[in-house]
Amino acid sequence: MSETGQLLEELRPTAFAIAYRMLGSVAEAEDVVQEALLRVLGALEAGEPIESPRAYLATVTTRLAIDSLRSARVRREQYVGEWLPEPLLTDTRDDPASQAEMADSLSLALLVLLESLSAEQRAVLLLRDVFDYGYDEIARIVGKSEVNVRQLASRARSHVEQGRPRFQTSREQRDELGRRFFAAVQQGDLAGLEALLAHDVQLTGDGGGKVPALTRPLRGRSRVARALLAWTRVGSRIPGASIRPVEVNGAPGALLLDGEERLIGVWALDIAGGEIAALRSVVNPEKLAHLGPVADVRALLRASAQAREV
Repeated sequence: MSETGQLLEELRPTAFAIAYRMLGSVAEAEDVVQEALLRVLGALEAGEPIESPRAYLATVTTRLAIDSLRSARVRREQYVGEWLPEPLLTDTRDDPASQAEMADSLSLALLVLLESLSAEQRAVLLLRDVFDYGYDEIARIVGKSEVNVRQLASRARSHVEQGRPRFQTSREQRDELGRRFFAAVQQGDLAGLEALLAHDVQLTGDGGGKVPALTRPLRGRSRVARALLAWTRVGSRIPGASIRPVEVNGAPGALLLDGEERLIGVWALDIAGGEIAALRSVVNPEKLAHLGPVADVRALLRASAQAREV
């Protein structure tokens, strides 16, 4: 690999980190990163004076992501049901120092909150609070004055802080709650499950109109617990179906798998104050394809129904 090619590969993870947090979509982020890398390559090959390839790539990536986000929001307004970010599988067990950043800046809870910000607010907040860019650098990246950038960051930060939980949970508590939650779900333990859920817990599903899912969020400890156990009973009718706990976007979650280990869905827990505050269920097959083979859920449900009739 050439020196330039090696440089671009080293920069790719940073570009993806920015683009994914901006867009909440793996596919859209990868498209942005590819275009950004091509532009950086073109500039380097043309002999343009680039003092810092990292800063140049961050600028191009952010501007492309802003444009892509504006376009994506038009599509999301027409989205069937609730829109959730595409999940990422993470594993910070071998790198505890990165865990706080993962759980905070990469969590589905934060990405959902960021959806309510303007594209510029989202970019400024992420560049400042997650990637630690100076306000002068951010001003150059987004093409605004430093005063405007500071105002955008302040407003975005205030909005996000209002939506964040007041009481945080340690990693150990979080992992233990996740373990107990999935054990209760798999054992059909309604009382045990309810004891882990916040009084106002929220369950959100994203099927994108492709597969059956909640059309609107479900709230309340009893309603959510009963819905989860009902889903689990339906899933248990699929031969070999399983729930595999994993880390999703820096937090406890699980893969829902059929008998051939094809993905049915991904669950992600939002834990705060020693309770499970929310659960997000992504079953839209288009949002799971980057994680591996995806099951045909409708076919599985039909086969299950036919087997019960025999």
